[in-house]
Amino acid sequence: MHEIRLNPLVKWWIIVAEHRSMRPWRPDETAREVKCPFCPGAPELAHLDKWDVVVLPNKYPALVEEPERPKSPGFEAYEVKEARGACKVIVETPSHEGDFYTLSLDHVVKVIEAYSSEYAELSKREYVEYVAVFRNKGKEIGVSLTHPHSQIYALPFIPPRILAELDSMKEYYEKHGKCLICDVVAYETGGERVVYENEHFLVLLPFYAMWPYELHVYPKRHSNSILDLREEEVVHFADTLRVVTATYTELLEHDAPYIMALHNPPTKGNYPYYHFHVEFYQPYREKGKLKYAAGIEWGYWVFTYDGSPEAKARELRASCAKAVQKLGEVLGKCK
Repeated sequence: MHEIRLNPLVKWWIIVAEHRSMRPWRPDETAREVKCPFCPGAPELAHLDKWDVVVLPNKYPALVEEPERPKSPGFEAYEVKEARGACKVIVETPSHEGDFYTLSLDHVVKVIEAYSSEYAELSKREYVEYVAVFRNKGKEIGVSLTHPHSQIYALPFIPPRILAELDSMKEYYEKHGKCLICDVVAYETGGERVVYENEHFLVLLPFYAMWPYELHVYPKRHSNSILDLREEEVVHFADTLRVVTATYTELLEHDAPYIMALHNPPTKGNYPYYHFHVEFYQPYREKGKLKYAAGIEWGYWVFTYDGSPEAKARELRASCAKAVQKLGEVLGKCK
């Protein structure tokens, strides 16, 4: 079974991909040279002699370019459509272990350039409504393969989270004549929730955070999508990714898990009020203690914040200072 179904209660699309249950699950680390599909020498990479960042098709895609036509569910309230789209994997390094902070600044720039290139190419496809670029890190998140990689889904619909952002940013723009995130950046700069900043980006634990150590990366200049970033801004963007991931690892005192999601506007239409940004979701509420989304979160979509954003921001700033010292060369400073 491979199709997209609409939840009629909340108008959300759900991808049904039965074949994904067969995907590899955390290969034996003692045999990684043979079993990890992203390590040099693996069949998927046999055609490459030397590489540092490579884009591969997902072997177990949630969406495909030529899907089968789904059967009618036979009930007027149920809507189903073809699972048309594309799924790709960006393998960020030949090394089986690591994160952005273990890569050089120039190397992370190459990863971002791969994001931009794939985003631009997939956005041109007629059936694509949204290109989701994201990164899952750590067993606590549930990753099936630990080799450093990001993923890209070209979706035939706009995700509900993005639809909500579009509504809010448009409403704010029509009321104030300004960009919502631009105003957030202006208000927060120099404040107690800022964790790190460089010339072109601000990293903060938002006033409205849902996860205890959630961090957002906001361009200081209004940028509609990742494609609007100038060459110098891409370098500073890479700097923030290195610092955020190093900060998390310093905070938890072990290789830190997280989800990273790039928020771009939809591929079709014009959204001048939308501001590109990146959101990091950290599954710990404090060192050694996971934050679980439970009844109030899953059942009602109401998050309860364990602690206060301002106190958690202080913890992150202290960890950021240590992380920056260990990284050595960075382009900004912790607050």
